[in-house]
Amino acid sequence: MNGEPARWTRRHIAALTGDAATTAPVIGFAASPRVLPHDDIWDLWPIQEEDGSTSVVRGRELWMALSAPALGHPEERHDHARLRLLARDGDGWTDLGHVFADGASPGSREWSGSAIRRPDGTVSVYYTAAGRRGEERPTFAQTVIEARARLVTDGDRITLDQAAEHREVLRWDGVTYLPADEIEGGPGRIKAFRDPGWFRDPADGRDYLLVAASVAAPAGAGHAFMGAVALAAATPDGWALRPPLLVADGVNHEIERPHIVVHGSSYYLFFVTQRHSFHPPGSAPTGLYGFVAPSLTGPYTPLNGSGLVLRNPPEEPDQAYAWLVLPDLQVVSFLNYRSVGGPDPWTAGPAEARDAFGGTIAPVLELSLRDAATRVVVPAPAGPGR
Repeated sequence: MNGEPARWTRRHIAALTGDAATTAPVIGFAASPRVLPHDDIWDLWPIQEEDGSTSVVRGRELWMALSAPALGHPEERHDHARLRLLARDGDGWTDLGHVFADGASPGSREWSGSAIRRPDGTVSVYYTAAGRRGEERPTFAQTVIEARARLVTDGDRITLDQAAEHREVLRWDGVTYLPADEIEGGPGRIKAFRDPGWFRDPADGRDYLLVAASVAAPAGAGHAFMGAVALAAATPDGWALRPPLLVADGVNHEIERPHIVVHGSSYYLFFVTQRHSFHPPGSAPTGLYGFVAPSLTGPYTPLNGSGLVLRNPPEEPDQAYAWLVLPDLQVVSFLNYRSVGGPDPWTAGPAEARDAFGGTIAPVLELSLRDAATRVVVPAPAGPGR
């Protein structure tokens, strides 16, 4: 397996340019209606078949997203997050309700993950349990959970069997990967062990999970931890942690939603991060970043010389987030904050932040990949959020 991880360094960040090839177009928020009128939606992913394609049931694609009631400051949604099941067809999106029953998760909230439909008709839902069930106020312990649920269809109704068992299948080891068990914290200020992204390597047919993790920062870095992409391999006894694929070597403390797309004979490792997660804050834009390698375990080279694949336009630096690249190179995300003047939305008051927040699915983009070079293509004529 892999030895030394790839390192995302200040030298790479210094090579970053904001040209047309890596800049998303400005989104008109008013032209993107909310999928759920009374709930925020973010962090979207499809239920996949084992070949990576999106599951289609009764003519509708099946997707999951995080959701929470659209109340108060948008950043508070993380304290109430639940997995939501959605269907998409030519007429748009249909809400199929919460994925799991109330209180089924071992956490107090359900954070991002991935989902795979198995040949027997069950769906393996890998997700992050945040906090602990029944806690009086949210804490920030994070572990990876699998719930394998039977897919149930009844007429036009599609659900997952809510009696599925939820099992912890992976957690940080406290050695390579720092404990993600903080009591106090908040988005952007906590160590990570979350966002499990399932991947089957065509080279060996084996299943893997990519996990957003934290590793110790080097002495003198001025911060305690930095972001990393953890790797776990399926074994007959469960999941086994491997060395990280990538470490944000002093440049960033929170990289999220790692995932891999195999295109041609290359492995494209993608992840997302926010501008305030860089060291120093704001030294690079909120965006989709990535590396490319000839195999799952490397060696990895930063895309476009810097790692930047897609950024928000400078005039709307926070318009979208949580980009996910699909096998067909479509890129889905959610509407985050439009610029309305004044302070950053994270520090604005609840009313101001709520007024600026999108909280729904963004228009799809597409990527062109050629070796270590990428380009944002025109928005897709149809797809999620269109």
